[in-house]
Amino acid sequence: MAGDVNAPSGAGLTSPRLRRQMVERLRARGIRDERVLAAMASVPRHVFVDEALASRAYQDIALPLGFQQTISQPYVVARMLELLSQGRRLRKVLEIGAGSGYQAALLAQLATEVFAVERIEPILAQARENLRSLRLHNLRLKNADGHLGLAEVAPFDGIIAAAATPHVPEAWLEQLAPGGRLVMPKGDAEQFLVVIEHTPDGFVEERHEAVRFVPLLSGLGAR
Repeated sequence: MAGDVNAPSGAGLTSPRLRRQMVERLRARGIRDERVLAAMASVPRHVFVDEALASRAYQDIALPLGFQQTISQPYVVARMLELLSQGRRLRKVLEIGAGSGYQAALLAQLATEVFAVERIEPILAQARENLRSLRLHNLRLKNADGHLGLAEVAPFDGIIAAAATPHVPEAWLEQLAPGGRLVMPKGDAEQFLVVIEHTPDGFVEERHEAVRFVPLLSGLGAR
């Protein structure tokens, strides 16, 4: 589904040129999945950051969202998407921690259906506003406790988490379809990206590079 997302084009921050430059940097760092790279090229990251930080939107850095949350650096987002998709077509995906809505918008380019949950209602409201102009009809957002997943629309062939925890919530494993993949930052003081695959022999975990994410919290946040 990657293609030109409905957003303004022209000079400055709205120019696709800046996104292409970001993609070339991602390619140079080792991102190889062309569908992921096409999605990164099509979704305007500056739409999802505070206007005061828009000039830094295409740098490979995390940026603050408020409420002690961040929008992850482009490389980490691309790496997680690459690990999730593994070159295959995704059908139904759950995102834990919608944040600004940026990663959800990217997932909507890669999957048939995307469901994203966010525990902090003001952040979710801002994500909805950020996403409005993109008109992504295959994306649904919900204010919910990410620990619980989203049982009413499970199972998922992909689950991706944007917050770290030392223990994998049981609900996520229960909601992962056979053959599905879960990508998450795992750990506490020391965190690593992990991929958990639901195989015929059970759940198989692979550890990848070190990362730094905000912690996964229970319950609903500020209203």
